[in-house]
Amino acid sequence: MQLSRRTLLAASGATAVGAALAPTAGAAQAAAPEQAAGTAPDTRPIADQDFDGPLLRAETLITGGGFDPSDPDYAAALAALDSAAKELWDTLDRSAGRTALWADLSPVTDPGNFGQSYTRLRTLATAWATPGASLAGDAATADALLGALRFTYDTAYHPQAGESGNWWFWEIGAPRALMDCCVLLRGLLSGGDLTDYLGVVDRFCPDADRRTNSPTLSETGANRTDKAVIVALRGLLGRDGDKLASARDALSDVRDSGRNSLFRYTSSGDGFYEDGSFVQHDVVAYTGSYGTVLLGGAAWLISLLADSPWAVADPKVSVMYEAVERSFAPVVFDGLMMDAVRGRAVSRERAGDHRDGAAAVAAILLLASGAPASYADRWRQLAKGWLTRNRTTPFAALATLPQLALAKAVLNDRDIRTGARTTGSFVLADMDRVVHRRPGWAFALSLSSKRISAYEAGNGENLHGWYTGDGMTYLYVGDGLGQFNDGFWPTVDPYRLPGTTVDTRRREDLGTGAGTSTYRPSNTVAGGAVLDSRYTVAAMEVIGAPGSTLRARKSWFLLDNAVVSLGAGITASDGRAVETIVENRGLGARGRNRLLVDGVPQPVEQGRADEFGRARWAHLDGVGGYVFPEGAPLHALREERTGTWRAIDTGADTSGSTDPVTRRYLTLRLDHGISPTDDGYAYVLLPGASAAATAVWSHSRPVRIVANDAAAQAVEDRRAGLTAVHFWGAGSAAGITSSGPASVLVRRRGAQVSVAVADPGRTQTSVTVELPFRVRSVAQSDATVRVTPGRRTVVTVEAGGSRGHTHRTELVQ
Repeated sequence: MQLSRRTLLAASGATAVGAALAPTAGAAQAAAPEQAAGTAPDTRPIADQDFDGPLLRAETLITGGGFDPSDPDYAAALAALDSAAKELWDTLDRSAGRTALWADLSPVTDPGNFGQSYTRLRTLATAWATPGASLAGDAATADALLGALRFTYDTAYHPQAGESGNWWFWEIGAPRALMDCCVLLRGLLSGGDLTDYLGVVDRFCPDADRRTNSPTLSETGANRTDKAVIVALRGLLGRDGDKLASARDALSDVRDSGRNSLFRYTSSGDGFYEDGSFVQHDVVAYTGSYGTVLLGGAAWLISLLADSPWAVADPKVSVMYEAVERSFAPVVFDGLMMDAVRGRAVSRERAGDHRDGAAAVAAILLLASGAPASYADRWRQLAKGWLTRNRTTPFAALATLPQLALAKAVLNDRDIRTGARTTGSFVLADMDRVVHRRPGWAFALSLSSKRISAYEAGNGENLHGWYTGDGMTYLYVGDGLGQFNDGFWPTVDPYRLPGTTVDTRRREDLGTGAGTSTYRPSNTVAGGAVLDSRYTVAAMEVIGAPGSTLRARKSWFLLDNAVVSLGAGITASDGRAVETIVENRGLGARGRNRLLVDGVPQPVEQGRADEFGRARWAHLDGVGGYVFPEGAPLHALREERTGTWRAIDTGADTSGSTDPVTRRYLTLRLDHGISPTDDGYAYVLLPGASAAATAVWSHSRPVRIVANDAAAQAVEDRRAGLTAVHFWGAGSAAGITSSGPASVLVRRRGAQVSVAVADPGRTQTSVTVELPFRVRSVAQSDATVRVTPGRRTVVTVEAGGSRGHTHRTELVQ
C-alpha cells in the first residue's frame, strides 16, 4: 500500500480526490462506432503539457491528494502509513558497503527479494510524499531513497540481468513499484537515473501484450492490466506518446484484433463471461483475486488517461461496467469477498476476504468516478451498503488514503441511498461456482470439473487446498463477518471442510515448487439450473484424486430459507473411512456457542466428541439449524486447533508468520464407514433459524425428499409449489422424466408454470423433459426451448453448446 504527497493543496479530503480523479462525465464511454477499439478521439498534436496533467493525476491516485490530517479516519490511515514506514526506515541498511537494503531480503539479486525491496521503497516514498506523515519532505529520507533505487538497479534489476525464478517479479512486481517511486520522486531524480529506470522497464515490460520471457505468450486478464499501467507510467515519465497509446490499446488488445481484450466477453480461458464468471490461468475461478486486480488496474488506467490525448474510448468498455453488478456484486457480502472465488489467495495472511473485498469496493468507486451516471449511481449505492454494514472489518481500517477519500465521499453524500444486500440465486456455470443470497444470509458452493480446477497451488501458496473445490460450502449469516478471516485457513481441519465428502487419507503439501499448478478432476457434472433468479438445483460428481477410488454424487437444492444437501452412490475401495462434513464452524478464540441435538443442550468443553445414533435435528447458536429428515448417525466434535500461516503459505512475498494461531471449532459430520458401497446422506441447512424454528421444520417437513439415489436426486417444496430434480442419467423422479443427465426445476403457481433446465455436464446435444400435467399455451420461451403440449407436456431443450447454462420457459395451464 503506497500513498504520497502535496497535491491539490487548495482542496481537502474527499472533495480533493474526487475533483482530481473525476474526468469529464462518461470519459470512458462509447466513442463513435467507426472508431477503432482503444483509439483516442483526440487527434491534435501532442504537447509537452499533455503529460503534466496525467502525471499529477498519477501522483494523486497513489497518494490521495489533499486531505485533512485531523479527520479521525484520515488520521488513522496516516498513522498506519507512519508505522509501516518507520519500521522500514529503522531497518533500512544505509551503509556504504551494504549488500542488501534489508537483512531479511538478502541476497538482493533474488527476484523475490528485489521485488519486495522495491515495494518497501514505494512505501517509504509514499510516506515522504504525504503531508502530515512523519517522514514528509525529509531530506535524509529522499537521499536514502535515491541511493536505494540506484543500488537496486546497479546490483540486481538492470537491463543486462536475465530472468530467473518467478517471472512476475521481473515483469510486473518490480517495474510497477519502481515506476510509482519515480512518479513520487520525479522532481529529484537525475536525468541519468530516470533514463536507466525507464530502460530497465523497457527491457522487462516493453508492452502489455506479450510475456517478455516467452514472447509467443499473449498476456491476458489481470496480468495484461498490470502491464498496461506500468507501460503508461513509463510513457508519462519518459514523455513518450507512443508508449501511452500502446498502454491504452493493450486494454482492447488492438495488436491482436481484440482477441485478449479486457472489454469483451469470453467463452473460454481467461476473462469475464456473460454469466458473471471470471477465470484466470485458464481454469481457475478468480473473481476475488485476479478479477479484482483487473478491475482496479483498468479503473486506475481509465482514470489516469481521462481527458488526455490517450483517453480510453473503446465503446466496449461497457463490458467492464456490466461486470460490477454481473460478476462482483454476487460474490461481495457486506464488503467481504467470498473465499470461493479467491483461489490460492485464501492462504495469504495479509490478504483475507476483508482486504480483497475492500480492494474490490475501492476499484468500483474509482471506476465510478468516470463512468456514465446510469452505472455509477447504482454502484455507489451498492458500495454505501457494503461500507455501512461491515462493522467487523471496517473499510477505514483497511483502505489507503486515496481509497478512503472515495469512500468518504459516498458515505457523506446524503443523496446516495444505502443499497440493500444483493439477493438472488446465481449459477456461475463458466467457473463452476454457485451463489445463493437471501436477505439475511448467503451461501456459496465451490465445485470443480474437467473444465475448472479443484484448486490452484504453487510458489509456496495454498499448500493444503486439496478439497476446496470438492463441494465446499461457505455460509455467511447475520452480521458476523469474521468466519473466514479470523484465523480460519491456518487452523481449520483441511480434511474436514464444510460440504465435502472426503476420503480420510493423509495428503502431501501442494505447491512447494516454483510456478503455479492446478488440478482438474475427471468429472463432467458441476453446476446446475436456476429458476426465477430465486431457486437453484446444483450438482457435482466427486471423483477422487489419484490415489483414491472415492465416488459420490452430490446435489444441493437452494430454497427460500433452506439448503437441502443430498448425497448418493458414495463408494470407495481403499480401506479408509469416508466422511461427509455437514459443518465445520469456526467459533473464534473463545467461542462457546451452544449446540442442541434434538433439543438437548450438549457440553461445551473442548475436545468433546459425541455420537448421536439417529439425530433428527441440531442447532448451533449464532449460525442456524440442521435437519436430518430420515435421522442420521451424527458425530459432533468441539476442539481447539492450532496452526500457523507459514504452514499453508511459504511464498516469497506472501509467506505467513510462524506465530501459532488457536481457534475453536464445532464440527458436525456423517460417517460412511470404511470402503463404503452406495452409501448416501441427506441434511438440510436452515441459516439463521432459531432452535424452535428448526424443531418445527424437522417435524413439519415443508420440503420433502422424493429421490436420493445414483439415478436422481429430487425435492418438493410444497409452500413454493416447486419441484427440483437433478438427473444423473435418463429416468424419472417426482413425476418428471428426463431423456438424459439434466438439472430441472418446475414451479406451479395457479395457472402459471415456470420451467428451467440445464445440462451441467455439457454432454447432451438436447434434453427432453416430460412434465406430469397438461398445459394450454406457452407464454414465453428461450429460443433454445420447444414445447409440445399433450397429456404429458414435453419440453425439448437444445443444450448443445450452451456451456451448462439454464434454458427457461413459461407455460400456462
